[in-house]
Amino acid sequence: MSAFSAIGEEREVEQDEFTPSIEPQPTWCPGCGDYGVLKALKGAMSELGKNPEEILLATGIGCSGKLNSYFDSYGFHTIHGRSLPVARAAKLANDGVEVIAAGGDGDGYGIGGNHFIHTARENHDMTYIVFNNEVFGLTKGQTSPTSPKGHKSKTQPNGNAKTPLRPLSLSLTAGSSYVARTAAVNPNQAKEIIKEAVQHDGFSHVDFLTQCPTWNKDAKQYVPYVDIQDSEEYGHDVHDRQAAQEAMYETENALYEGTVLTGRYFVDDERPSYQEEKRARGDMPEGSLAERYFEDGEWERSYDFIDRHA
Repeated sequence: MSAFSAIGEEREVEQDEFTPSIEPQPTWCPGCGDYGVLKALKGAMSELGKNPEEILLATGIGCSGKLNSYFDSYGFHTIHGRSLPVARAAKLANDGVEVIAAGGDGDGYGIGGNHFIHTARENHDMTYIVFNNEVFGLTKGQTSPTSPKGHKSKTQPNGNAKTPLRPLSLSLTAGSSYVARTAAVNPNQAKEIIKEAVQHDGFSHVDFLTQCPTWNKDAKQYVPYVDIQDSEEYGHDVHDRQAAQEAMYETENALYEGTVLTGRYFVDDERPSYQEEKRARGDMPEGSLAERYFEDGEWERSYDFIDRHA
């Protein structure tokens, strides 16, 4: 019940409120980029004034999946690649909750790739943070969808024969209305990008470069990095889809050539979110469905709506 009363409460929120008392100290490997995601997320939520009780964090399987063990809010640790459908369902049931999904590059771009495409296409109002370290980290460094061509691992001992997936380009093509890339080595930018992503009305995708010093020494620390918004050599109008597409393509090529480009790539503030579209068509009521159950004490069953879709 606290999730309903906490939504919209305006007060100063201390960053320490997001540190759980049961497991306050993360157990990722020393030097792991995942620490950077956790710090940026805590800082962003604190500065936005979000209460732990009004946030739901859904995670997948992998090192990234431990995020909701170290971030004190409502959480759901899903199965591999399935954080997005769970997050979507939660947002549809209680639109007032701030929903964040998180997963790794293998979890999100491989096993859960289909969910990623269609969540972006439908423009669900939520934030998706993908920990991109170019390997399957928790299962000891197997090749992932973003591993560079030629990268050697226990599953590709002679070198990866496949061209890596382009996550930014895929996100834009699929329909994400906010697309950005940041890195654990750039904590200030990471915090600001997460704040923007959470505030955006629609599907926000943040590709978060997280170094893996244990299983992916080829990627090193993703430094030096360049913020395209602060660079005279790079930069474009983030509202221009074609310019964003060209910038993404250049960024994805440059990463494997040793240049790390980060920043905001595309923002569409005009496109309605999935929830707004459904309400405009009369397919979704105003207010929280979940809260109605507690207020009225009468549960609406799905079969009551079958004739509507027959």
